[in-house]
Amino acid sequence: MISLTALVLTYNEQDNIRRNLEALVWVPKVIIVDSFSNDGTLESVRSFPNVQVIQRVFDTHANQWNAGLDRIDTEWTLTLDADYVLTAELQEEIKNLEPASDLALYWGDFDYCVLGRPLRAHVYPPRVVLFRTKRARYVGEGHTQQLRVKGKLAKFKGKIWHDDRKPLSRWFQSQERYAELEAKYLLGEKSEDLSRLDRLRKNGMIVAPIVMPIYLLLIRGLVFDGWNGWYYTFQRTIAEMMLALRLLEAKLRS
Repeated sequence: MISLTALVLTYNEQDNIRRNLEALVWVPKVIIVDSFSNDGTLESVRSFPNVQVIQRVFDTHANQWNAGLDRIDTEWTLTLDADYVLTAELQEEIKNLEPASDLALYWGDFDYCVLGRPLRAHVYPPRVVLFRTKRARYVGEGHTQQLRVKGKLAKFKGKIWHDDRKPLSRWFQSQERYAELEAKYLLGEKSEDLSRLDRLRKNGMIVAPIVMPIYLLLIRGLVFDGWNGWYYTFQRTIAEMMLALRLLEAKLRS
């Protein structure tokens, strides 16, 4: 198996972290960068002997990831949010990797789950989860971060489950913060430097909240996933509305 360390960020993730770590028991070391959780996160983590916890006051996601990277001495790093769960197929795929010397990173697709049930479709983007440690660094972008890696990339066949079980009230708190950060990012960038979707959000701010439920329910078929599909559709529509409100507020105030 490749020389590997897993890296996970946490803040009050008691509803997720155990499932995350149960899928990582085969990894020799898991480093958790915790932003001083005050729920049961750390109690859950202590039951896993391969886990090392580093506590750091949160400033940005990029800085939290980089603080963890600075403590990793293995050739490869596997980075996961606390609400990600590696499927058994993907675990075996990683265990059996024999990467060429010029291959620097692997990216994976997600199955998005609502309370443990995978949906047939979603708008959650794929992301790089495994990379050569010394070739990588995170930089901030909007409410999230981007990984800068030098080298060739490959795609995993296995999927990652995104299965966030935190209370809905926590989701609303997070989305409010994300909308504020994302609006600042979109307003600070030239339209030609943005993705097609972000250009639509910036220049046609009322379009995304209207199109999102139609796209998810009818075009992607979430209407056939029952109430779980409706739940996700409501979440994504509200998220687009919150971002549109932030952008509209900035427009009106200017």
